[in-house]
Amino acid sequence: MNVLDKIVAEKRKEVAAQKALFSIDQLTKMPDFDRSGISTAQRLKSSVLPGIISEFKRQSPSKGVINDRVDVMKVAKGYCEAGASAISILTDEPFFGGTIEDLQRARPHVTCPILRKDFIIDEYQIYKTKAIGADLMLLIAAILTKEEIAHFTKVAHDLGLEVLLEIHNEEEFRQGYIPEVDILGVNNRDLKRFKTTIQNSIDLSEILPKEQLKISESGISTTKDMAELIAVGYKGFLIGEQFMKHDDPAAELKKFMTEELV
Repeated sequence: MNVLDKIVAEKRKEVAAQKALFSIDQLTKMPDFDRSGISTAQRLKSSVLPGIISEFKRQSPSKGVINDRVDVMKVAKGYCEAGASAISILTDEPFFGGTIEDLQRARPHVTCPILRKDFIIDEYQIYKTKAIGADLMLLIAAILTKEEIAHFTKVAHDLGLEVLLEIHNEEEFRQGYIPEVDILGVNNRDLKRFKTTIQNSIDLSEILPKEQLKISESGISTTKDMAELIAVGYKGFLIGEQFMKHDDPAAELKKFMTEELV
């Protein structure tokens, strides 16, 4: 089994356990379930600065522990104040060291939209995403069928959530893309081998729909990287490790956003 297969197998067990403890009906009664969402898509489209979705991520299967010393509430608030278009919070615990509680703790302290970054494989997780206060959810084409992507997108939209569909290669785009998604993300990290290069986004830009709002994810470490990606049609960037490897991730984001695009 590759890393992605292991994550999905563990996720199926996790979701089954959550369903047994807390029903969808109970989720719909949680305080944040009825809150109005904040549109990440609109913020990216209207941003005059490079649109950055800054990520809170303690660890990853490829890098191990990145930063387990900082507080999610402080980092999320700092990201938002520094000008992030949105904040991404990992909620997978076994592989990324994140929790549902991380997102719930951050929510009351930020006015930015929040992306729940997790491995969605079941409709139940969409209701959970809404209930914990997220505005945007991730769907990974590599682990879903096109029918699942279409169904999950409709459920999300019905609940007032936006959808970020993530692809890694042309095959995933051909087999999983639907125009109904709000944002299309190209992940520059191969989730099976964990090799990263922004050339992946550049190459795929030639076949992606021009009218689709697109972001590039992973491996973006300089404003030169962003300039190259903007030139081929990307409107936003999901960046995590570049900021999280420092003691003050929000300060690094602020510094990054003031650097001139070259």
